[in-house]
Amino acid sequence: MENKNIQKNLYLKQFNKSNALGFNKEFIAHNYDFNFDILGKAFRPTAKTYAKLMSNINNNKCVNGDCKYEYRQLELLNQAPQNALDFLRELTSQLAITEESNFDPNNNFKYTVANSMITTKPGFSKDNGYDISLYLLETGSFEIIFTGPMLEEPLVINNVSLSTLAKEGTSIVTSTPNIEKLMMSVMPQTGLFEGNSIQENGELSPVAVISDEFVLKNPDGSYDYEIIDIGGGKGRNILKFDLDKITKKSMPFINAEVAGVLSIEQEAIALWNVYLAKQTSVEEDAQMVQNANAASESWSYEEDLPLSQDKKVLFEQKFVEYFMNNYLKQFITDRFPTVEEDAAVFDLSEARSAKAQKFLQDNKLS
Repeated sequence: MENKNIQKNLYLKQFNKSNALGFNKEFIAHNYDFNFDILGKAFRPTAKTYAKLMSNINNNKCVNGDCKYEYRQLELLNQAPQNALDFLRELTSQLAITEESNFDPNNNFKYTVANSMITTKPGFSKDNGYDISLYLLETGSFEIIFTGPMLEEPLVINNVSLSTLAKEGTSIVTSTPNIEKLMMSVMPQTGLFEGNSIQENGELSPVAVISDEFVLKNPDGSYDYEIIDIGGGKGRNILKFDLDKITKKSMPFINAEVAGVLSIEQEAIALWNVYLAKQTSVEEDAQMVQNANAASESWSYEEDLPLSQDKKVLFEQKFVEYFMNNYLKQFITDRFPTVEEDAAVFDLSEARSAKAQKFLQDNKLS
């Protein structure tokens, strides 16, 4: 089912974003019916029900002598219009998640189909074989049913069940957290950056730099540079960083962020599937490189919730790896010296010879 969800969701994503139908003469010439008449079909029968209830009360023909059942049904009918609107509002809000740019295609594709119908996407009209029906049940709850060619079985959603889940913070469609926002919220908290790198709003400034205490130095206090070849026999110095020290300093803050993400496990699964499992960057996801997605490495909303301890540990490991490679790395890669004379371009062979000689002297080998 997981692979089917991926295939169907990605197909729908491409189909709904495609301009192809704009060049389809048959589509342009046809008047497609998108009027599913959702509320009309639900409430037209209620006039007859209301009249019958009132008649039973007025003529002393109630189910029980006190007419409690009839009065209760009238109360439910009076509440029904607002309940229906609330239901449709909540449902459309959750279905809209299927249109988010970083939507996890491991979600049930039926909700993407339902959203395409309810938002009148081309190809999902009544003429294409799709329909939506809303029913008011005797209990006062509503049941909405989606049918159509892409749905082998009708998709049925009850408003009470949907509302109960929503109150507990659970959605039928999982929104993928903004990983860039998560990562960038960790950065300023780590204590890795110079004081002036943090802006008043708590975010990193565009010119943020790692604190000097995390830069590797020689025994004499001078900077321990790495020499890089820039071609033409020339080279220049770049700073080297104490990765162990950086990791130890930042881990408590990363762990706190991971704990926050894992507190909503369905969102953790979405984050895993879209970004962490394959270490997919935001740019790659935007280009739909994740279409292969985690595939065999993806986690299932139906089968893997609640998350096992093993998966939580793996999630944390991959989260840290993602943080280091996609966010922290830019601050510790190819960083030029802060000492002006050390930042100059130099003859590569001479520099390497001088560095070798210094190593021998520092270690008393010459």
